[in-house]
Amino acid sequence: MPESTQIAQPNPLAQLSTLELAQALAERLSIKPNDWHRLKSNRPARAGEQAAAALVFLLKEETEEALVRFHQASGWLDRSISAPPCPTHR
Repeated sequence: MPESTQIAQPNPLAQLSTLELAQALAERLSIKPNDWHRLKSNRPARAGEQAAAALVFLLKEETEEALVRFHQASGWLDRSISAPPCPTHR
């Protein structure tokens, strides 16, 4: 059987900087306004959103902001923080 020749496709992500990749991930993981009520208490979603934001701040060398976001992500995962009540439904 003849061996098929595969042409390597360029990886489009290789053209982006690490910061650009982190920013794209942060945008993808951010909770959109239309999804807020559904996901406001979703711990993995909230932790992912905060961890991705922390990574962006870390890559921008804004370590204090990164640390705040990493603590928030950790708080969502260890259940030490919760979503505040919606101001329109008190």
